[in-house]
Amino acid sequence: MPLFNDHTREFVAGTAGGWAQVVVGHPFDTLKVRLQTQAHPPRFHNGMDCLRVTLKEEGPRGLYKGVMSPLAGIGICNAVLFTANGYFRSMLRERRPEHECSRPFTVRELMLAGGLSGLAMALVNCPVELLKVKLQVQFGSAPAHGPDGKAIRPYAGVIDCGVRSFQESGLRGLYRGIVPTFLRDFPSFAAYFGSYELLKRRLSTDGSGEVGPLGMIFAGGTSGVLCWLVCWPQDVIKSRMQSDPSYRSTMECVRSLIRQNGGNIASYFKGFGPTMARAFPANAATFLAYEYAMGWMRGAYE
Repeated sequence: MPLFNDHTREFVAGTAGGWAQVVVGHPFDTLKVRLQTQAHPPRFHNGMDCLRVTLKEEGPRGLYKGVMSPLAGIGICNAVLFTANGYFRSMLRERRPEHECSRPFTVRELMLAGGLSGLAMALVNCPVELLKVKLQVQFGSAPAHGPDGKAIRPYAGVIDCGVRSFQESGLRGLYRGIVPTFLRDFPSFAAYFGSYELLKRRLSTDGSGEVGPLGMIFAGGTSGVLCWLVCWPQDVIKSRMQSDPSYRSTMECVRSLIRQNGGNIASYFKGFGPTMARAFPANAATFLAYEYAMGWMRGAYE
């Protein structure tokens, strides 16, 4: 009898992948969020300017602000994501005619399972990202100011942020931005899992998807880039809503963005550079850690 069943393997390997993603990608994510949520007129000119100011004012630790939320949460989120992906793949296989049960998944099936997994993960991911965003947009230890002009005491850390957010708005407050999170995560993870498996098949010599570490790194990194390309507008709206409590709905946030930016297309892509810079290494690390953890649990690397 194997020590790990299929769902346990997916959960453990997904957690390992999530931790690897946070360690590699969090500094890029901090720059992305700060660029997406800055006031008008903007404080930063571009990603490099944001990096320079952050390092000057807060040092390297400023790039890891809010890291405890994703480090604790992304591991669980990725565990949910990969476990859900395995579950939905199994469900799709069970719905096939008996004579097709052993055939490989089509790209369409992989994308559907990935998209449904994204919806499942959004339920866990939304509160984690809310706390992360609130901490990332803080600068130094000076009080910020809310929409009413009153000073807001800075959050002391992720627990303080979570407790105060719940006290202010209850469970609904922790799920602020859930609609754009759903709209982001379905297409994003459909592209993520679909492209990863497709690239592995193209890179393998026999089309089986069995590749070495370099193949995993290339397929994982590329799938990370592609998943962001299909969900960027939704992510901007989500970050805005989670950082600014004055927005009462997703559509109000959208209308506000249009009023501020008008026809200036570049304004809608604030933070895009750091995100693309992060996407390849962070997701290469995710899938490499995931695949090796899965291999170890299956006994492939003993």
